[in-house]
Amino acid sequence: MDITVEELKERLEKGEDLHFYDVREEHEYEEDNLGAVLIPLAELPDHLDELSALKDEEIIIHCRSGARSGKAAAFLQSQGYTNVRNVLGGILAYRELEESES
Repeated sequence: MDITVEELKERLEKGEDLHFYDVREEHEYEEDNLGAVLIPLAELPDHLDELSALKDEEIIIHCRSGARSGKAAAFLQSQGYTNVRNVLGGILAYRELEESES
């Protein structure tokens, strides 16, 4: 299941308490981030213990363009996570949306 950048932006602006993760690399995160928790895609299997309480909760995952987060979402779903949402277009689409609104 996916989520659009418009929906994500609206929910972030409302201050919703989200289970929100960024699966890019650390240097990408340091350059620009949306406030998500950083878990690089390659390290995701090592973090399953800390995510286990969220198996039936909504988890939102993003990356640069949506490709890595799509892989992360598929991985989590294969591990029994039932409500994983990939941000379509990633942070690139999010920043593009911001620019179009200003």
